[in-house]
Amino acid sequence: MKIAVSRLGFGGAPIGNLYREVSDEDAFGAVEAAWQSGVRYFDTAPHYGLGLSERRLGVALAGRPRDEYVISTKVGRLLEPFDGEGSDDEGFAVPRNFRRVRDYSADGVRRSIESSLERLGTDRVEVVYIHDPDEHWDEALSQAYPALEELRSQGVVRAIGVGMNQWEMPERFVRETDVDVVMLAGRYTLLEQPALPSFLPACAERGVSVVACGVFNSGLLSKPVVPPDAKYDYEDAPPELVARARAIASVCDRHGVTLPEVAIQFALGHPAVVSVVIGSRTAAQMTSNAARFSASIPAGLWDELKSSGLLGEEVPTP
Repeated sequence: MKIAVSRLGFGGAPIGNLYREVSDEDAFGAVEAAWQSGVRYFDTAPHYGLGLSERRLGVALAGRPRDEYVISTKVGRLLEPFDGEGSDDEGFAVPRNFRRVRDYSADGVRRSIESSLERLGTDRVEVVYIHDPDEHWDEALSQAYPALEELRSQGVVRAIGVGMNQWEMPERFVRETDVDVVMLAGRYTLLEQPALPSFLPACAERGVSVVACGVFNSGLLSKPVVPPDAKYDYEDAPPELVARARAIASVCDRHGVTLPEVAIQFALGHPAVVSVVIGSRTAAQMTSNAARFSASIPAGLWDELKSSGLLGEEVPTP
């Protein structure tokens, strides 16, 4: 990627009221704790709380030296004013005063970035991802990507990429375009590595950076003791995955570390991965995540995971 990002990044979905309300005080505290922990890469999106995450992030970062941190946001969901009743129906505890309109057109990209800059209160974002174009490959490739490529050539954005919960379509972007970075959610984690055989080698070959997020598999790897009601990909985790996570947790325990500490550091063992982005909704949660990121992991743990079949021998480790 053409820009440097901190190895630990701040994920902005929780401060957009993901699943439950977060106070302004807690949201601003989370960003402050990230800054104090050395985080200089902050990721957000219009999708997160119908713009709330972008607005809060902009306020929280206001006054800090603009050249000292990197912001990424996303395109593909335009926000239009809406008079709906009740709360947002896509997982964010916010009023339905806007609605998301899928739009990967060139005009939609430009309008989305303009609106994001206004909400963030800044004159630029360093990275723009095409967000979840799963059912919109043709439009994303023929319109969104060329529009971002033009903005990159003009210096409006410095890096462009794609952010998805799968690896197959991002690999097509890597092979068929000149993207700088992929934000890969959940497909390269301590639990599973389907992106390892083909996607990550393609990124390494093409010089494309990878930002790993969803490294807890939406909750399954987030606690030292795996609960029976743990989530995987935002749904109840299948029993076989709960059992696998518990087996990994047992190895972690034998080596004096915790499952989330190992999970948060695992992806950085691959040379294509430049940052791990973790969402936090409070200062305490952010501080805890930063401590997990900095924990010392014994080399013997990786050896035991491989010898026990919980990691493949070919999987690179930190």
